[in-house]
Amino acid sequence: MNDLIRPKPGILDIALYEGGAAHVAGLSDAIKLSSNENPFGPSDKAKEAFSRAVHKLNRYPSTDHAGLRQAIGEVHGLDPAQIICGVGSDELIRMIVNAYAGPKDEVLFTEHGFLMYRIAALGAGATPVAVPERERTTDVDALLKACSKKTKLVFLANPNNPTGTMIGLAELERLATGLPKQAILVIDGAYAEYVEGYDGGAELATRLPNVFMTRTFSKIYGLGGLRIGWGYGPRHIVDVLNRIRDPFNLSTAQLETAEAAMRDQDWIARCRDDNTRLRGWLAEALAEKGVPSDTSTANFILARFGSEDEAVACDEFLKKDGLIVRRVAGYGLPNCLRITVGDEPSCRRVAHMIGQFKAGASA
Repeated sequence: MNDLIRPKPGILDIALYEGGAAHVAGLSDAIKLSSNENPFGPSDKAKEAFSRAVHKLNRYPSTDHAGLRQAIGEVHGLDPAQIICGVGSDELIRMIVNAYAGPKDEVLFTEHGFLMYRIAALGAGATPVAVPERERTTDVDALLKACSKKTKLVFLANPNNPTGTMIGLAELERLATGLPKQAILVIDGAYAEYVEGYDGGAELATRLPNVFMTRTFSKIYGLGGLRIGWGYGPRHIVDVLNRIRDPFNLSTAQLETAEAAMRDQDWIARCRDDNTRLRGWLAEALAEKGVPSDTSTANFILARFGSEDEAVACDEFLKKDGLIVRRVAGYGLPNCLRITVGDEPSCRRVAHMIGQFKAGASA
């Protein structure tokens, strides 16, 4: 090893991100409930668009993403000029951190917030600051108290992953207007579509100069395998991000599939309705078996157990039956398992097996 060849400070402090497990050794028919994917997949119109894109693989994609931005703008009533597209919302998170934060700056997020906020901050040489929540819910007062002259960005997933909890628009506005003048509030709306009538913070990002919203096609749109996201906010922020965005960051297949998916809102409404029904059923079924959870507004349940040992034991018990859920000790929740709301057979199966586990543990 050459001691003179070293990465920037902070890089080696980044723990490698581990996505939800997808396989169980020795089983070919495992059910994956670990990554909050839409069990119903993308709409037929999105699939058709992806199939047609195969005939354009020799051509470079659009650099301005005009077609997709126009579709997003029409569906959500937003100005396409204030929309930027990226490789999932993860790329947008990294871009805004790289653009606005660096050494001696601080990036705030809640203690059980998405791990990419910390990773992006360290990658840019900034200092990540985790702020306590109140019973696994964002505490606006705590975030405001933690701000200082060093604060450049405040990330808030709403609904939050992995807790599933969220705060209302009035609290979001109180946070945005209470931040130091140099700070930007980034509202991560990866799960916003699961909350009927919620705009993900779009109105605030339209009206306030320090609010930026991120969204993704990986969840309710069922396109996690294509990695497509978008952001919306003031022109001065979008202009900065476009200056550091790779010119061909999204392929033609990504752009055209996402556009078709965005325009098929009937499919999104159907997926939201099914998720709401099954999420309520699963939460109630687990509660009856002695496994509580906070009211979730996303497409997963954060199941709470009596201890970390019990959560780990339940996870292993489920794996033996081919059910893959997510341990969340890395999010500061060692006694919890995050369980994606799957289709009805998957929900019934995971509830039944957790009931079997609890019955065996108490026997």
